[in-house]
Amino acid sequence: MGTITFIHHEKNYASIEYLQNGKTKTINGSIDEKEQLKLKAKKLIKKVHSFHIGDEVSFLIMPSEKRDKMVATCIEFHFNNAYTNLINKATLENRFVGYLKKVEDSYFVKETGSYILFPLILSPWELQPDESRLNEPVFFKLDNLDKPNSITASLYKSEYIPEYQTAVRHCKTKTPIDAVIYKISPFGIFINCLNDKIQAKIPLSKNDIETTEKVGDTIRILITYISPVKIVVEQAG
Repeated sequence: MGTITFIHHEKNYASIEYLQNGKTKTINGSIDEKEQLKLKAKKLIKKVHSFHIGDEVSFLIMPSEKRDKMVATCIEFHFNNAYTNLINKATLENRFVGYLKKVEDSYFVKETGSYILFPLILSPWELQPDESRLNEPVFFKLDNLDKPNSITASLYKSEYIPEYQTAVRHCKTKTPIDAVIYKISPFGIFINCLNDKIQAKIPLSKNDIETTEKVGDTIRILITYISPVKIVVEQAG
């Protein structure tokens, strides 16, 4: 048994601290999802896990493929009290302080108390954080609390493109706007609107399959619902 003390997200490996004969030691091991799927298929671990700092894990120590060092393998998650405590806190007061991080093209937030890293999910219409904000403290909240293995983060105060704010106003006032069809499928009509910054789909029923609209046509639509993650539109009458 040991505790994950560091995760290298780009290279998909974790450092595990453990005790051996009363002495603290550290060993690295792969936490790559493909490797975990192989271990699960062989029934060497019970399930695939998205690892975090503070995870208590069991593992085996084996020689590396090059046989030049010892590595941890068959890493299996057991529990993480700090992670569980954050989820419990979020159900009461979902407001945390963390540091903005970027790994390749993805953003994360590192919670200040636990150093646990959460994937930051940005709205399709949200402005990406400026590079100057990296490693700076930000307020954030946790999402998907009903799915502990899929917890994500979103910024407490987000900045959106002007077209999103315009779409919100049109939704509140129930004002129709022009949209251009860019795709038609058996499932719906796909449209661009507001300077092609907002995309949406008008669902088609079985009775609408023989629609007369075609790609490139301009139609009038009504935004009936919009949130940072979802937009619902219908063709204006």
